[in-house]
Amino acid sequence: MVKVKELMTTGVVTASPGDSISDALEKMYAGRFRRIPVVDQGRLAGVITDRDIRQALNSPMLFRDRSYDDYMLRELTVGGSMTADPLTIHPEAGIVEAAEMMEGKRIGGLPVVDNDTLVGIITISDLMNYLIRLLRTERL
Repeated sequence: MVKVKELMTTGVVTASPGDSISDALEKMYAGRFRRIPVVDQGRLAGVITDRDIRQALNSPMLFRDRSYDDYMLRELTVGGSMTADPLTIHPEAGIVEAAEMMEGKRIGGLPVVDNDTLVGIITISDLMNYLIRLLRTERL
């Protein structure tokens, strides 16, 4: 059985709860990520996603100035917008368990944690890339 540790991304880009939303967005854009784990004092505190950021920036105002968005991006913090205590998975878990968790909770990725330490992240993209490799091998 293929394990999470075989497909996960290591050397994960993270944010801290005190970072601005703008800082988190810059990291997401630079790495082409839709989510980044949030680490506080060496421990996983949450995950911030592009969806969390869109929800944080939502305003009841129909029309607003671009300066308002810029202000919000600088002033809102990751800690106030993240999903706290996210689902996690152990590196020794099977990828079927990871896929079932993501599908069941309708999420696109899981932080991989070992002994309370973030060691990686596994995403739907990692699973799809693995599936594509399997299907290409089968076709040959």
